[in-house]
Amino acid sequence: MKLKGTKFQLKVWKYLKTIQKGEVKTYKQVAIGIKSPKSARAVANACAKNPYAPKIPCHRVIRSDGGLGGYSGIGGTKKKLKLLRSEKAPI
Repeated sequence: MKLKGTKFQLKVWKYLKTIQKGEVKTYKQVAIGIKSPKSARAVANACAKNPYAPKIPCHRVIRSDGGLGGYSGIGGTKKKLKLLRSEKAPI
C-alpha cells in the first residue's frame, strides 16, 4: 500500500506501525521515537490526519496524562477504547 501524506506524517505513521498490539505510547514518546522530541503536538495532528486507521494503529497512542486523546477512525474515541481493550492494552 502506497501511503499518501506529508513527509512528517509518513514518518509518524511508519513509527506507529512499530507499536505492538497491546502496547501504548504517548504522543511525546512517539515524538522522541522519531527523533523530534518537541513535536508531540504535531504527532497528535499526524495521528488525527491518519486515513489508514486502524491498519496504521494510531489508536495505540495516548496522552501523557493517560487520557485517550482523539481517534480519527470511524467511531471516534469509543472505538479507540474498544480497540485498546480488545488488545488488552494497559489503559
